[in-house]
Amino acid sequence: MLNVPPHSSSGSRTGSSASSGLIQRLTSLPRETRDTLWLLLVVGWVISPLTPHVPPWTMPFAYALLLWRAWLAWTQRPLPNRWVKGGLLLIAVVLTVVSHKTIVGRDAGVTLIIMLLVLKTLELRARRDAMVIFFLGFFTLLANFFFSQSLVVAVVMLLGLLGLLTALINSNMPVGKPPLAKSMRTAAWMSLLGAPIMLVLFMLFPRMAPLWGMPGEDLRGRSGLSDEMKIGSMASLVLDESVAMRIKFDTPGGRPPEQRHLYFRGPVMSYFNGQEWFAGSTYEARANNGAGTSSAELTVRGEPIKYEVTMEANRRNWLLLLDAADKPPVLPAELRARMSPSLQWIANRPIVNVLRYTAESHIDFSSGPTERTRELKPYVQLPHGFNPRTQELAEQMRADPALQGKGNMAYVNAALQRLRSGGYTYTLEPGLTGTHSADEFWFDTKLGFCEHIASAFVVLMRGLDIPARIVSGYQGGEINGYDGYWTVRQADAHAWTEVWVEGRGWIRIDPTGAVMPSRIGEYRRLQTPQGALGEAMSTVISPTMLMQMRAAWEAVNNRWNQWVLNYTQERQLNLLRSLGFETPSWQDLARLLGLIAGLSALIGVGWSLWEKNHQDPWQRMLQTVRQKLVKLGIDLPVHLPPRSMAQRIRAERPDGSLEPVAQWLLRVDQARYAPKPEVALSPLQRGLRDLQWPGTSNSSSTPAHATRP
Repeated sequence: MLNVPPHSSSGSRTGSSASSGLIQRLTSLPRETRDTLWLLLVVGWVISPLTPHVPPWTMPFAYALLLWRAWLAWTQRPLPNRWVKGGLLLIAVVLTVVSHKTIVGRDAGVTLIIMLLVLKTLELRARRDAMVIFFLGFFTLLANFFFSQSLVVAVVMLLGLLGLLTALINSNMPVGKPPLAKSMRTAAWMSLLGAPIMLVLFMLFPRMAPLWGMPGEDLRGRSGLSDEMKIGSMASLVLDESVAMRIKFDTPGGRPPEQRHLYFRGPVMSYFNGQEWFAGSTYEARANNGAGTSSAELTVRGEPIKYEVTMEANRRNWLLLLDAADKPPVLPAELRARMSPSLQWIANRPIVNVLRYTAESHIDFSSGPTERTRELKPYVQLPHGFNPRTQELAEQMRADPALQGKGNMAYVNAALQRLRSGGYTYTLEPGLTGTHSADEFWFDTKLGFCEHIASAFVVLMRGLDIPARIVSGYQGGEINGYDGYWTVRQADAHAWTEVWVEGRGWIRIDPTGAVMPSRIGEYRRLQTPQGALGEAMSTVISPTMLMQMRAAWEAVNNRWNQWVLNYTQERQLNLLRSLGFETPSWQDLARLLGLIAGLSALIGVGWSLWEKNHQDPWQRMLQTVRQKLVKLGIDLPVHLPPRSMAQRIRAERPDGSLEPVAQWLLRVDQARYAPKPEVALSPLQRGLRDLQWPGTSNSSSTPAHATRP
């Protein structure tokens, strides 16, 4: 790849024949092969985090090409011709269009950039080709942040950056075979020197959100919650232990309210088509023939609970708050929130990055009208022809003299008592539901997860002509002992119900608590059975230690979210206030950033001037020799390496008067590109001082700076 001298190949062949084993073979490879293999390894590392975000064919195709290119380098075979490369490019473009239906946009663009980067390695012949790969690699490095800005991705990308910098530095090394370790040290040193600049830019560069958003990107929800709920779909969320949000309660000791109050409200389902529940005023209006939706009419009592939420990106508009908040949460300046008639807080745009906000909630509240109005009509609608046995049960309950005339709560309590005493079981594996899901739960299987129970309960309530709806969200959580944050996971997803009662409005009824009280009061979430790998791991590492390791990692990751991903413009302005700015603005940020940039430029100029007077000791020795030769009538170009200088000297002075100088230059050439050139530097400097030049008796005329180490 890079200026391999003629003697490198023969040296490598000798080393290969004398060595045995893979390590010896690798160390004896020609520089071109070694550098190519290193670059291919770095490219494979850089594209690896994009695997979940590209079509399934992309990574097998890409890694097959990288392995092919590595085999060509290893066996010293010629690269494919342009027809082969053109055909591979055409295949990549066609597959991209078939997968994404376009070649524009974020997802299609990332797929194409991966393929272009990998295909470019098939024409890696000269330094110019390597430079193209380097900068395509840097671009691909940044593309990873379109999908995730997590700490894990940041660490992987930092290693990728060091790898690309190592390859870039190595490509600018002189001819010979400089060790990769030296290039790695230089790359690490450059990164360390650049860290203060990076930190200043991060702290002071005006924040623009979303920094890594892309217009038109796919905004389908990543979290388990959805505004549509198919019976049985929520049970699969127990398998997902990823964090949904972290909460810091502003209470003594940071302790949360009691477990039974930890309901974090999400989408509210009001329309049922017999198989699925749907949220949103569109379905309510359809069910009510355009009559509209009910208003919130929220009334709160008691002191509010203050808390701070760090919510993972869900690509949805909703904000998750503890039931119930009467005031909008405090959001970054670019976001606004409104409360829907069903008490759900909704942002003005999807949440595509980790978001931090503060809020206040009241666990003692009431909402909705206290008298029955037309706005409640959508909440008693049921599809015709579904769940006839549940309808019959409702008719029997309405005809029961013990319940008649006692209000809606009497029927609610009767249904809850049936759940407590009827042999119903809370389970992750209730089996497949048929057309009449409520009938099957009430009369046949008597098995269900939270959405089975909530759905069957609401169908029964509506059969009794009692307004009812399903609320989805999260219930419970666990405290992280390392940082004191309350952690709510996707596995904490839950579905409960709200029933309208005369004189009280909407009240929360969680029928799951009637079937399994510990799920709500003591918060005992159902655990999925361990597989063979999980059982094997539990024999090596205790479950307690695994939990502690996970808590420690999540605490570290939470710090990353708090101090890096949630470093907003507001926090920038707070930084300026701490520096003495009374009313900071983005103009003050720009001025301060400009001042620091100017000072950095002056420091850079000073460094350059100092470095100019402290050149590479190898170059200083060669410059001394050139100056001496000029006095003897031999003017050598600056770009000549030591070996070529020795050849020119012998040609100019065939009488051998400068043979000691030529011999010294050959020793410089041999030592400069040795594995440890610094060992030979001091002897060569002493040898330069001892050289005898024609017309001089000793080296006294040698400039003082030539011997400066």
